[in-house]
Amino acid sequence: MTITVICVGKLKEKFWTAAVAEYSKRLSRFCRLQIIEVADEPAPEPVHEGDRENILRREAERIRKKIPAGSLVAALAVDGKPFSSEEFSAWMDSLRVSGTSSLTLLIGGSLGLHEDLLKSSRMRLSFSRMTFPHQLMRVITLEQIYRAFKISCGEPYHK
Repeated sequence: MTITVICVGKLKEKFWTAAVAEYSKRLSRFCRLQIIEVADEPAPEPVHEGDRENILRREAERIRKKIPAGSLVAALAVDGKPFSSEEFSAWMDSLRVSGTSSLTLLIGGSLGLHEDLLKSSRMRLSFSRMTFPHQLMRVITLEQIYRAFKISCGEPYHK
């Protein structure tokens, strides 16, 4: 299975890049992983609703261009479907069994994802009702994918 994670913004701190590199290495035995970064739009403070809409629309255009053809798309969103780690692992197993060979996960920037992207995704996925910085969400996402594979294989990491 190919898993593509499309993220808005770049990782700037070394500790985030080190964590992403570690989970990318661990995941290499389970899947083909692609991490694609798209540029984030500068956001003035405070962000007015019209500005917010324009920023999200431009970021969404960049994201759409990077989604692999034929890939099942899941957008990370606070209001998405919550899973336990075991449920997430079972969901990923069901994708593989059903013949899904490409999964794309979308991680928005500081303002989230444009509503059109959320609506066009096959599913909205939530790892928590809390809001996390998008840099941390990238690490959490990779860790949960790794955990899902370990659970699927019956390996002890998840305990």
